Amino acid sequence: MKKLLFALVLLTPVMLFAQTAFNGTWKTNLDQAKFSPKPITFSVSNGIFDCSSCAPKIHVRADGQDQPVSGQSYDTIAVKEVDAHTIQMVGKKNGKGAWEQTRTASDDGKSMTVKTTVHPPNSDQPVLAEVTLERIGKVPAGANATSGSWRVQKVKETENDLLGTYKGSGDEMSFSTPTGWSWTAKMDGKDYPVKGSYAFDTVSLKQVNDMTLEAGYKRGGKLIEVDKITVSPNGKKMTTVEESKLTGRVSTFVADKQ
Repeated sequence: MKKLLFALVLLTPVMLFAQTAFNGTWKTNLDQAKFSPKPITFSVSNGIFDCSSCAPKIHVRADGQDQPVSGQSYDTIAVKEVDAHTIQMVGKKNGKGAWEQTRTASDDGKSMTVKTTVHPPNSDQPVLAEVTLERIGKVPAGANATSGSWRVQKVKETENDLLGTYKGSGDEMSFSTPTGWSWTAKMDGKDYPVKGSYAFDTVSLKQVNDMTLEAGYKRGGKLIEVDKITVSPNGKKMTTVEESKLTGRVSTFVADKQ
């Protein structure tokens, strides 16, 4: 009886953690997000697109044709200079369009709007996002006005990318979104498959305490991102600190329980 009681005591925190703290659907409130202050730096000049803040860095022709890249969540990128203030980009995975993006600098060159459409691999629901950035420093001489260093100020996304549902049972947790991104994993630190994502192949979970979970995401066996996810004491808010292991960018997102 004592051995059984001891085993139950050890299991209880995990079961309570899984069944109460995270269970339910959560919606990210982007107005409460804190984006990494690290700049995004790239240039389009003399027919070449250079992204020095990308990891790995990207250096390809900006001729509108698919150019191979390595180490990214996509296989090819096509960059086209539309005019002196606008560029268009397309990323493909296995020959299929993964996303399209338009970057437009303001007339005074102090801000930039980036509009992106993402096509999740397991869904017919595209994700639309609009990001506003402010310039840091000057436009490189002779380059497209979108070139230079930028800092994220504001992000807007369609609701299907803001909703996430957690469901726990014992020491196992599952996660899913309306766009088809999902995984089921045990909280044992081992890698489990991620579905519906270009960015990640696997996830590993570790319980920090009753209200905090750490998720490590890999692609091609390489650690890409670590998320520390904490539910508030009243169970109404979830705070996720996302750390990119490739770029060192750290951003914080807050979600409300629905």
